[in-house]
Amino acid sequence: MSPFLNRLAFAGALLAVATGSLAQRPPQSYLTSPDGVFRPAASEQPAAATPQSPARATSGAAQQPAAAGPAQGAGLGMEYRVGANDLLEIEVLNLENGKRTVRVNAAGFVTLPLIGPVTVIGLTQQQVEAHVGSLYGQKYLQDPQVSVFIREFTTQRITIDGAVSKPGIYPIVGQMTLLRALALAGGFGQIANSTEVKIFRQGDKGERQVATFDIERIRAGTHEDPAIRGDDVIVVQRDATRALLKDSIFRDIIDSINPFSVLSR
Repeated sequence: MSPFLNRLAFAGALLAVATGSLAQRPPQSYLTSPDGVFRPAASEQPAAATPQSPARATSGAAQQPAAAGPAQGAGLGMEYRVGANDLLEIEVLNLENGKRTVRVNAAGFVTLPLIGPVTVIGLTQQQVEAHVGSLYGQKYLQDPQVSVFIREFTTQRITIDGAVSKPGIYPIVGQMTLLRALALAGGFGQIANSTEVKIFRQGDKGERQVATFDIERIRAGTHEDPAIRGDDVIVVQRDATRALLKDSIFRDIIDSINPFSVLSR
């Protein structure tokens, strides 16, 4: 047998052994967070709480809300607060033509029928609902029912890295979940480990938090698809065995069948 065929046969045997070991590898157990609770990263200590920044100045013509309370914990970090240029869908259920899709202007308010400009910047979704409802209830409606949906988080960004097709920084549009975020990045790469996807997040007190999710269980519906917040960093881990195969065995095969590989060395 020629040296070329010997090398090809040897590489094929190595590939068969490695593939067999991959198939027989016992399932691994990973920390999962189906409840959406992030925990402090083991390598870091909680940082001191950062002081609250002063409230932004708003237009005097805009309706001012009652003093907003502190951000409510949402399990996956602090609850989102409305920012400038966010797109809101506001519906007053017992008001004729009471549904509006409005963008928050640079001063931090939106204009609604009857009540005019209303400051919403810095409020949570629930606080906007309560504030708008109280303004309509003062003069126009009895027990107004207000629904608010944040369609675009234009000031929020997430980072997607690791074994994905298109790693990068992406804006949050609408209600973002982990599966939707991975779809933005073009899905998994060839050597991705779908059972070990990490989300890094800054907690309420400035501490770095991390949770690991099994995407296959989320797709199967046995685990909840976690919500993604602004400034989250999503990292898809590489499968170590598949990466080793790609980096070594496949290269040996290519070198074996490529007659010009010897000349390139």
